Amino acid sequence: MKNFKRLLPGAALAFVFSQAIFLTPARSQDSPAASDIVVVKAGRVLDVRSGKYLDHQIILIEGGRIKEIGAESQLRSHLPSGAKVIDLSQSTVLPGLIDSHTHVTFYPGQTGYRGLSISVPREALIGARNARVTLEAGFTTIRNVHANGYADIALRDAINAGDVPGPRMLASGPALSITGGHGDNNLLASQFNHSNEGVANGVDAVMAKVRENIKYGADVIKFMATGGVLSEGDSPDLEQFSPEEMRAIVAEAHRLGRKVAAHAHGAQGIKDAVLAGVDSIEHGSFINEEDIQLMKDHGTYLVPTLYLEDWLTENIDKIGLTPSMIAKAKIVLPAARRNEERAIRAGVKIAFGTDSAVYPHGLNAHEFAVMVKLGMTPAAAIKAATLNAAELLGWSDRVGSLEPGKFADLIAVDGDPLHEVAVLENVKFVMKGGFVVKDEGESGRRR
Repeated sequence: MKNFKRLLPGAALAFVFSQAIFLTPARSQDSPAASDIVVVKAGRVLDVRSGKYLDHQIILIEGGRIKEIGAESQLRSHLPSGAKVIDLSQSTVLPGLIDSHTHVTFYPGQTGYRGLSISVPREALIGARNARVTLEAGFTTIRNVHANGYADIALRDAINAGDVPGPRMLASGPALSITGGHGDNNLLASQFNHSNEGVANGVDAVMAKVRENIKYGADVIKFMATGGVLSEGDSPDLEQFSPEEMRAIVAEAHRLGRKVAAHAHGAQGIKDAVLAGVDSIEHGSFINEEDIQLMKDHGTYLVPTLYLEDWLTENIDKIGLTPSMIAKAKIVLPAARRNEERAIRAGVKIAFGTDSAVYPHGLNAHEFAVMVKLGMTPAAAIKAATLNAAELLGWSDRVGSLEPGKFADLIAVDGDPLHEVAVLENVKFVMKGGFVVKDEGESGRRR
């Protein structure tokens, strides 16, 4: 026993050390270390600020960030020897895309009764799969606006630790909702006495809920200003939180350094959320002229989530929605197209967002073609998914353009997205932080 006691501290230390080794994320042998230098030879680079191409560019990457970018004729002579070279000379290179409205831990149909059987741990694992698919679709940054049980925050942390592949994430955790509102679970009978964890009523309660979400890691606060479509027993057209509650949510979030996204379909809910100071309106289906002018005056972003109408129209009877959800969708979605087109043409600031999970993850880039159909130029639509989205997220210093000092997040496509924006639906190459995560190009492109 005495010998055992003498050995115990050493054995315990050995056990802890072995566990530390086990828990350290492994790095693929063919991935460059963070300090390695990478040179990307780009046939042409889209300058998202000017909306114009720069031909025959070199992007010099060090430590996962862009160190220098410029014409190959100018940089070729002083490139470091031994650098890893990635040849994209036959491709169009753009900044990694940003989706400002995702639900990465969900999938289509999960909002109906079939979703009641899915646990939060299972949702986190669903999120790991969807994060990889989203990244491979060219979206190197996302803002996730609602997940159960803080599953999106756990996923964000796992991605940051290198445990699973995925985009950079800002995560909200549970969205704030009134009792019986769009963020509550109204599928269960009264005897279950169940409310979703984001439910709060009254000024004091919503302030406490904002603080709670931030306590558990929320990067952004999301609240339901109006009812929704894929929820039971509420009306998308009607306001839910009172103006006083909205002001309290926004003031507390801003005081604690978090931006605020407001789910809002109805015109009154949009108006009061904008007056409360939200940073973005999500959806905006029944936006009217007064709302449009208010958003322009306040500089509030609209995240219109447009492509989902096309996908839902084709699949609405296949994904387990309730009859009332289907009825609401058939009213709201066509109206959203008409009203959001007016907002776009009026010059409201637009940030790209998809509501992915309403339709399958990985189809995010289908949003671009609808934006162009409703009046945006391809350059403006791409800017919405780069510079604008980065500004909305508060990450303009790190993502959204290919400039020195920013993360080396970039994608490559065949063709000309300024002529045919749909080419972004087929991304061939994805790099995040200097690491290649997808390459469908010719073998031997890297050397």
